[in-house]
Amino acid sequence: MMTNQIASTPEQQERVRLSVVVPAYNEEENIVPLAEEIIAALAGLPGGFELILVDDASTDSTARTIEQFRHPNVRSVFHRINCGQSAAVGSGFQAARGEWVATLDGDGQNDPADLPAMLEQALKNKVDCVTGVRRKRQDTFIRRFSSRVANGFRNWITGDQVSDSGCGIRVVQRAALREIPVFNGMHRFLPTLLRGQGFSVAERTVNHRERLRGTSKYGVHNRLWRGIRDCFGIRWYLKRAVRSDRLLKAGK
Repeated sequence: MMTNQIASTPEQQERVRLSVVVPAYNEEENIVPLAEEIIAALAGLPGGFELILVDDASTDSTARTIEQFRHPNVRSVFHRINCGQSAAVGSGFQAARGEWVATLDGDGQNDPADLPAMLEQALKNKVDCVTGVRRKRQDTFIRRFSSRVANGFRNWITGDQVSDSGCGIRVVQRAALREIPVFNGMHRFLPTLLRGQGFSVAERTVNHRERLRGTSKYGVHNRLWRGIRDCFGIRWYLKRAVRSDRLLKAGK
């Protein structure tokens, strides 16, 4: 049984500008091509980057594929038991050393080439998070329809306005993540949770691609109905959330 572990080198102990977290469950065919794309997209990033691949106790060879992938900017995290995408994202947040943290889904549908522009927007506009809005979604009608229904319902119940809550590509200031609770479904509500804790969120149109390899882990049951149910929990949380940016800056 695989246990949590983080592989690192002395060079990687230093802070970097951007940590990229990729959660993966049974993505043995996608994880290496995606990792190579991310490395190529961020090769010239000022301040450097690290890529954190998180295996959520896959039942195929994803974990072994990650272990065998060697690159000085790549680190790995392994779950002992399957806990879901939000838990994998949360484990990546804990391992991240970057000033900023980005997330992408492990299926290859998010385009890593969008990351530099998203980070630039966050820095230029001085916002704490930039979240993607998928342009020309390459999904089935059922997935697009269920996503549209769930998104409209969540905005109505939570009082927040997020154009595409299911989009997995985001860039967030790491300091803003320190009090984000980890629970099943957290990754879908991250922009709303951040706003509830006093942080600023902007949106950016991003590319969306067809899944070329493997099969989707989500359907109407675990995407639409569970997402609608979770909205009530988020509404409760927002009414009781404590601002994470409540401390005075040093010297004030």
